[in-house]
Amino acid sequence: MKHLFIANRGEIALRIIRTAKRMGLKTTLAAHAVDLESVASRAAHQTVQIFGDPPVSAYLDIPQLIQAALDNGCDAIHPGYGFLSENEAFAAQAEAAGLCWVGPSSGLIDLMGDKIRARELALQCGLPLVPCVLDSSDEEFRDEIIALGFPVLIKAAAGGGGKGIKIVRQEADLAGAIAQARSEALRYFGDNRIYAERYIERPRHIEVQILADGYGKTLHLGERECSIQRRFQKIIEETPSAAVDSDLRSKICGAAVSLAKTARYRNAGTVEFILGPDGEFYFLEMNTRLQVEHPVTEFVTGLDLVEWQLRIASGEALPFEQSDIAHNGHAIECRINAEDVLSGFVPSSGIIARYIEPEGEGIRVDSGVCELDRLTSAFDPMLAKLIVWGPDRASASKLAEEALRNFCLLGPETNIAYLRALLKQPDYVSGHIDTGFIDRHQDEIFRCMHDESLLEVEVAAAFIALTLPEARVPYSKLAELGAWKN
Repeated sequence: MKHLFIANRGEIALRIIRTAKRMGLKTTLAAHAVDLESVASRAAHQTVQIFGDPPVSAYLDIPQLIQAALDNGCDAIHPGYGFLSENEAFAAQAEAAGLCWVGPSSGLIDLMGDKIRARELALQCGLPLVPCVLDSSDEEFRDEIIALGFPVLIKAAAGGGGKGIKIVRQEADLAGAIAQARSEALRYFGDNRIYAERYIERPRHIEVQILADGYGKTLHLGERECSIQRRFQKIIEETPSAAVDSDLRSKICGAAVSLAKTARYRNAGTVEFILGPDGEFYFLEMNTRLQVEHPVTEFVTGLDLVEWQLRIASGEALPFEQSDIAHNGHAIECRINAEDVLSGFVPSSGIIARYIEPEGEGIRVDSGVCELDRLTSAFDPMLAKLIVWGPDRASASKLAEEALRNFCLLGPETNIAYLRALLKQPDYVSGHIDTGFIDRHQDEIFRCMHDESLLEVEVAAAFIALTLPEARVPYSKLAELGAWKN
């Protein structure tokens, strides 16, 4: 591998470019017109324009991306996460074109990306599974779900990222939920198959990071806690989990390794589980790509996961053993989104008038934006990730809150103040969290935001007045910037 094509955008594109360049690889980035002046575009050795309307379609156009990679002399493709990262057809066409796919093979993506087939494999491995009902005719499907018992979770067979998921607590809502889940599954994944599983009340979402080299060595890098979610979308992740002791860690990580070995998995991947209040865990799914939250694992292990993705894809064997992987301290990641929290978390757009990342020991920011960037609503609202490290969970949580306070992003609305308020909730501080945490604590989080808002208005207004050139953003335009919300 000498010349890497990055089929993605934003912070993950920049993240991949930096590691690839450090390894001496040439980088070519695919970019729609709206991204041609992005930080990632400027960081890559070269940028090639891709076309599509709406802009997101450009990053989903497999023939265009493959041709762009070939036309620019690339010999490998990294799909990042999202977009086509778990698309078997993209991987297969890249392989057929003679390009090195940075990830598992197309066959493995096909196997593990299908949630129903992945469950069947997990069953063969002896992994615990939540009772479920597989897709069939609507009438038969409804009858089997009723027999299974409520509440149930209806999910897209080819899904991921929280799309196509519905919780159903009573029979009266079942028909509508099935129809909606089928519709969303077809819209997001081009596959309308769904299935239902027993819904575990107040579960934790635990995932295990896997590395496998294709020479028979499969290792885990510990677990991550991803229970802080809103509408099935993760917003805060951490490692290790406060709910996982050494005995449970051995069992759940061992199960993840067993599944990956049985599948003959290669490259980086994540095996996801739900953990019930009784301490029992169940296989959920496997993600055949790099996760958004991979930096927390990097912080506690000292390993660069993108580097090992590239090395494994190039044919290298893992030079270390499971016993060589040390886990040091605690890491937390907060996803910074461009969204108007107080208006229902609707995406926010506009010009970034001022952008200053927090700095200091134990602080890392993975970002894809800079000052004067114009944000659109054409893409996912995540702008950056704040990752912090501390010797223990309490110190990491405190550092995360302090770093968010020092994270200046003025212009579009963001969720920075919301994240700060969330981190202050007593149940979060004590580690008593599950996937329903936000639903239960939303009112308290909003009250915490409101208690600090007046001081923040004064501080933000004074900061802008003193630091922003008048020609760039006049003081009279403060209201249009919505700066005091962060």
